[in-house]
Amino acid sequence: MPITVFVADDHAIVREGLANLLAAQPDLRVIGTAADGRDALRQVVTLQPEVVILDIAMPQMNGIEAAREIRDRVPQTRLVMLLMYSTVEHVFHALEAGASGYVLKESAAKEIIDAVRAVRAGRRYLSQKVADMMAEVVSRSAATSPLNSLSKRERQVLQLVAEGRSSAQIAVMLSLSPKSVDTYRSRLMQKLRIRDVAGLVKFAIQHGLTPLE
Repeated sequence: MPITVFVADDHAIVREGLANLLAAQPDLRVIGTAADGRDALRQVVTLQPEVVILDIAMPQMNGIEAAREIRDRVPQTRLVMLLMYSTVEHVFHALEAGASGYVLKESAAKEIIDAVRAVRAGRRYLSQKVADMMAEVVSRSAATSPLNSLSKRERQVLQLVAEGRSSAQIAVMLSLSPKSVDTYRSRLMQKLRIRDVAGLVKFAIQHGLTPLE
């Protein structure tokens, strides 16, 4: 069965161009498009596509807010954000909103197909420029990394949480009880002063514990 995809971008040329590019692939099927975040949210809730491509800056409701709503209301849908600029802030805002893919508009024509396939398979995808930027952030922070305060087991749990594993899955992989995994998760948040799982994922990417793609 083809992967169902929805495209939201306020620029008609970008929106239609990406939709046509995706529709030309035998394993992808575009089931809808939208020019603003609010319409995108309404259609995505109804259509429930497997992957949604969202421009980060759209009228009525921006891509970040739309992504948060989609994550809450259609949690099985994977999100790819279209970014105009490769800034740490933009990537982290998208990450916190629940996105799995980050593609720069300037390279979208070359990368969007790979991004859709990657996030549908449960992987993270970053444009090369974004990956390079994040690698630089990781390099700069390595010398004073808060990872030094974590035990080996805590680092293992952190990586698996960042990769999207459930407590039950982590428990099997590390020969722990699910309750112990939850305890490690709470301890990590306390040690790192992080309030939620999105924050743990952000931290793991910053410090090189989980792949950038």
